[in-house]
Amino acid sequence: MNDRVLGALLTIGGLAFLIFYLWWLFISPWSWWAVALPVLVAVGLLAFIGMWIGWTMATTPPPAPIEEKPLEVPVAEEKPSKKEA
Repeated sequence: MNDRVLGALLTIGGLAFLIFYLWWLFISPWSWWAVALPVLVAVGLLAFIGMWIGWTMATTPPPAPIEEKPLEVPVAEEKPSKKEA
C-alpha cells in the first residue's frame, strides 16, 4: 500500500473517530460511558504494566556475582637504546 494512501486512511479514520466520540460524549444518552470506558482502559493498562514488571522481577534469577580480581598493571617493556661510542 502506498504511504500516501495509508496516511489518508489514517487521517479519515481519526476524523471519523473524533466525530463519533464527540457525538458519544455530548449527544448520546450513554455519555457517562464515553468517560468511564477510556478511564477504565487506561487504569487497566497501567495495572497490567505494573503486574508485568512485578512478574518479571519475581521470576528473573539474580545475576551471578562478579568476582573481584586484583588489578594487573602492565609493565612497559624497555626498548634497548642505541648508544653511540
